[in-house]
Formats: sequence, C-alpha cells, structure tokens
Amino acid sequence: MADTKPGLRKPAFTKVDQLRPGTSGHNVTVKIVSTKMVLQKGRADGPQARQMRISECVVGDETGIVVFTARNDQVDLMKEGTTVTLRNAKIDMYKGSMRLAVDKWGRVEVTEPASFKVKEDTNMSLIEYELVNAVE
Repeated sequence: MADTKPGLRKPAFTKVDQLRPGTSGHNVTVKIVSTKMVLQKGRADGPQARQMRISECVVGDETGIVVFTARNDQVDLMKEGTTVTLRNAKIDMYKGSMRLAVDKWGRVEVTEPASFKVKEDTNMSLIEYELVNAVE
C-alpha cells in the first residue's frame, strides 16, 4: 500500500505581479531585496516576557516587488539576498497599498537560492487602491 495521504495536493505558486487586494492563500517564492525594522517593543516583566517586532521587507521575483510585513520570529529569517517561500500568505491593505503578510496559518521557509533576477521597477506596493462600494 502506498503511504500517500488523500486530500493533499501540490501547492500552486503565484507570481508577485498576480497579487491583488483582499486575496489570500498565496504561495510565493521570493528574494529579499531589503529589510527595515519599523517596530520593536517588549516587556521583560510579568509572567510572560513578550516582545513584539515588526519589520518591513521589500521582496520580489522576476515579475516585480512588494512590501512584506514580517512579524516576531519571521524577522530573524529576513536577511537581504535570502530566498524564502511564503506559504498561505495574504494581502493586507495599508493606506491604500498592498502589503504581503503571513499570519499564524501560514509559514515562512528559507529555501535554496533562486536563479531569477528580481525585477525592481514593478513595485506592486506603490499602486494605490481605493475601496469602492458598489450599490445594486
């Protein structure tokens, strides 16, 4: 008998230029272009020493770049030039622009260095979107 689990399927990978506002469940392999710590605060007192870290990273592939918001343990994986696979990533909107994020249902994995060159002149996070309510 084969040891294959029913219901598991190969993940479908998305390219950066195919990302759209309000979507989720993306699997993307990207290179980290740059990273910048935007928030670091922590409380050492109390029963649980909690530290919150948020870093904004510019990530991309051969189709374009987007801003990825790394939180807490994800920040340690985000080093410039590293290739990562973002599983079950979602698009958050921040001031009308797209941000890629991975919450507790997703995963960030460091993978083998990718062979593609990042296309930096197509920044998906620079495109502004406006929420329009359609009335029927």
